[in-house]
Amino acid sequence: MNILVLNCGSSTVKFQIINTSSELIKNDGERCLASGNLEKIGSQEALVTMKATGKEPYKDVRPLSDHREAINVVLNWIDSGESQIEGINSLADINAVGHRVLHGGERFVQSVIVDEDVMKGIDECAVWGPLHNPANLKGIQACRALLGEKVPQVAVFDTDFHHTMAPEAFMYGLPYECYEKHGIRRYGFHGTSHRYITQKFAEVMKKDVSEVNIISLHLGNGCSACAIRNGKCVDTSMGLTPLEGLLMGTRCGDLDASILCFLAEKDGLNFQELNTLINKKSGVLGVSGISSDMRDLENAAVNEGNKRAQLALDMFCMRVKKYVGAYLAEMNGTEAIVFTGGIGQNSNYVRERVCSNMEYLGIVLDKEKNNTLPRSTGGVISAPESKLLVTVLPTNEELMIARDTLRLTEK
Repeated sequence: MNILVLNCGSSTVKFQIINTSSELIKNDGERCLASGNLEKIGSQEALVTMKATGKEPYKDVRPLSDHREAINVVLNWIDSGESQIEGINSLADINAVGHRVLHGGERFVQSVIVDEDVMKGIDECAVWGPLHNPANLKGIQACRALLGEKVPQVAVFDTDFHHTMAPEAFMYGLPYECYEKHGIRRYGFHGTSHRYITQKFAEVMKKDVSEVNIISLHLGNGCSACAIRNGKCVDTSMGLTPLEGLLMGTRCGDLDASILCFLAEKDGLNFQELNTLINKKSGVLGVSGISSDMRDLENAAVNEGNKRAQLALDMFCMRVKKYVGAYLAEMNGTEAIVFTGGIGQNSNYVRERVCSNMEYLGIVLDKEKNNTLPRSTGGVISAPESKLLVTVLPTNEELMIARDTLRLTEK
């Protein structure tokens, strides 16, 4: 089965075409046939990059008014002989579409086949994901219009893995009517990534998913920690929105909410300005004043002695370490700490800083293994005497979406 996996952001469309079947999954042999990224949708100079695996990329700059037009560009490229995608001769070779959807609220606790009722539900959940859910829905609507209703579509929600949290983990210390009236609670995100890591860890360790007890650290431009007991989420760092928790690229993470009231009064900032401040101008970018990219910060701090870059790194690593300690207490210990995401998979500096001075909690890093682990690969980086396993596992959210799409459409 050839599955088009779509991730529609507010002004972007990312995609992969994954060839998969039950037999391929059994042998961990799914193949990415093509991928691409369309940016600055809604502008006159949208950036288009699309590439069949093993071929030269197609690049272009053109006006793209909306997501339907962007997806039409993708589909026309797939349908053309220019794409040279292995095994794809026309759009008829696309068997299903899997969509990443940010927020499922309490309504969607697992992946579902898209129908009119599901689309209505995604729209209703946009109250908690106002930037992402409308874009996700536009992607679904565009595929339905351009591919026809006979091509099945599946929605995979970032929030669904976290629905196993108990009320004491997902409730906030607000009046209970805030939950009853507005659904204000911790929902958590990166669920597709944490679910993939749970399954991959079980596969690597040759055990059942129900036996997996780990702390999963998805560290990238967006960051979240997840406490996983018996293969299920018991707590996670992101909240009602992806803002809460760890320090991130441009998001502030945990914050005294009174600071927003203070800034509104002292600087006259309105709600939109405050939202922009904490979501797009904060995090390591705001602290360093340099970049939201960890590679830039490491270079500035280590090689150039930039103190603000060093401060941003110190804050980032300390916040991750605090969550690891908190989850170890909440879970009464665990068997492994798993690093994933762009930073988790590639920054030996961050991994070392997070795991340093944690011997009392049973974490001892093997610095040589950590420093020599090739980028974007997996492997154990803890020392033999470490009571807890520390490992790196590359995540693959697109593959998880493709597998869910296959599972549901095969039924």
